[in-house]
Amino acid sequence: MKNLLVYYFAILLPVPFLIWYAFNEPVTFCFLLASYYIYRGFIDGQRLIDLNILERSKIYLAFIPFWSARYFGKLYFNLN
Repeated sequence: MKNLLVYYFAILLPVPFLIWYAFNEPVTFCFLLASYYIYRGFIDGQRLIDLNILERSKIYLAFIPFWSARYFGKLYFNLN
């Protein structure tokens, strides 16, 4: 996932569904929100692996809250 557009598409695709369920099905929304947290951890970890910042064996670090914030510029803007 080295392409920045693909990364943005992957992280923003589920958001309309989350918004719709937030207003219509609150129980399902809670389940989907927890699932989105896991999904984002995986997507962020995969991008960091593809950018050679993180080793594949340490992808679990991407699931720690705010851990990927230290790589904010590299994740969202391709800054070095």
